[in-house]
Amino acid sequence: MSDIGSIRDKLLIFGGPYSNLAATIAMRRRAQDLGIDADRIICTGDLVAYCAEPDQTLELIRDWGIHVVMGNCEESLAFSEPDCGCGFEAGSSCSTLAITWYQYAERRVMAEQRRWLQSLPRQIDFEMSGTRFKTVHGSPSSINQFVFASQDAAGKQAQIRQAGVDAIIGGHCGIPFGQRIGDCHWLNAGVIGMPANDGGSHGWYMLIDAEDSALNVSWHRLEYDHESSRQSTIAAGMPEYGQALTSGIWPRMDILPETERQQAGQPLNLPPLQI
Repeated sequence: MSDIGSIRDKLLIFGGPYSNLAATIAMRRRAQDLGIDADRIICTGDLVAYCAEPDQTLELIRDWGIHVVMGNCEESLAFSEPDCGCGFEAGSSCSTLAITWYQYAERRVMAEQRRWLQSLPRQIDFEMSGTRFKTVHGSPSSINQFVFASQDAAGKQAQIRQAGVDAIIGGHCGIPFGQRIGDCHWLNAGVIGMPANDGGSHGWYMLIDAEDSALNVSWHRLEYDHESSRQSTIAAGMPEYGQALTSGIWPRMDILPETERQQAGQPLNLPPLQI
């Protein structure tokens, strides 16, 4: 675990670069435009996954110097595991597709990059205006647990209580959301390297900003040169993911609860949330 202390100014959080170099470059430029330095930026993991530039994306993130939570993809590549550890059901279509991109990334991520991945913290804690946050990849109890908006609020609240914080910031599921659960909150910034299954070619990121006596949480679209990423991903032998970068629809939806499955292709409405 890493504790980065008290954050006083605006914080930027994003997940899932997914080996999408163009999206990661766009995210860094957006942070610069917003005047947010690297020490106030957290990535919720999954640096390497579905797209065609795993090693270049890793190098850009390392050069940027932001805080990064270890996700299942980082863990698997760091320790040369046989698969991505995403939590897909064995034999499912998601699991089958993952074999292709994982083997592709395995051939390109270098030994020195793996050593850096091994050093990443599995949780990042911080405090902002008296609110205690814990940033994880899946959940505090499991690095690859899929946590979606429609799922059991009581279960989320129990994990927040057990973690001893006021709010959890998770990643992994690929779809941004924010929920107030009693006096606690569960937040997901979304991902930048793949659409949120919402029919658009953009990614998502999240800002937390202190306003008067409250914290304002807001979600924002990240537009980038998705066509270049589409072409390189298809050329690398991953056409399903390449097409998804343009269509905004995931190639497989095995992991989705029924509610999120029915919302596929619908634009997301993410109003700001006050904490």
